[in-house]
Amino acid sequence: MDTFEGKVTLITGGSKGIGYGIAEALLHLNMRVAITSRSEESAVNAAKRLTEIGKGKILGLVADVRNYRSMEDAADVVMQKWGQIDVLVANAGIGHFGSVEDLSIEEWQQTIDTNLSGVFYSIKAALPALKNSKGYVITISSLAGTNFFEGGAAYNASKFGVTGMTQAIMLDVRRHGIKVSTIMPGSVATHFNDHEPSEKDSWKIQSEDIGDLVIDLLRMNPRTLPSKIEVRPSMPPSK
Repeated sequence: MDTFEGKVTLITGGSKGIGYGIAEALLHLNMRVAITSRSEESAVNAAKRLTEIGKGKILGLVADVRNYRSMEDAADVVMQKWGQIDVLVANAGIGHFGSVEDLSIEEWQQTIDTNLSGVFYSIKAALPALKNSKGYVITISSLAGTNFFEGGAAYNASKFGVTGMTQAIMLDVRRHGIKVSTIMPGSVATHFNDHEPSEKDSWKIQSEDIGDLVIDLLRMNPRTLPSKIEVRPSMPPSK
């Protein structure tokens, strides 16, 4: 991407955590950024805080990635307001953890619907606009998308799926001039899974670090595509 000012990004799950950090980074480059949340209160409050940056333009939208029609509507609102979508960041996700014996059917379904189907719906809804802009799709997977762990049946399944699906979609759409990458973070200091970040999390990846990584990807020469990026804390604490 040769210029950032005025470009439009749609970020799912952008009211907090990694999505919020990416929104902050892109606004500092004077981009126009739409963030989604299932909660109207969260979307409005996050957009208000992001407006205080004083750069770019921000739009808070209520959308549920588990519902394809909801994502179509979100993409339509962005197109009606700004006329283009140059970047899609499919970030929204949840985590339910437990053995297959303890994991409920509802928890399994919520995880797959949000983390896997939600990414597919988000990309499919934004695809017509991205074809027109020859844009960029970035999905947020996880190191759990390549490393399985005890109690991770649902989360591993969803993130392994996102990692593989993203690579396949990359092959599907590159002839349209669309670039596709997946970022696979390890431990990130966010509110994910009801965690409350604190000073004890200073060793973890910070959400702004992922924002910087997204900018690096967008700045990459169009001829080059880092299609799958693993990122982890450089020095985790000793056990």
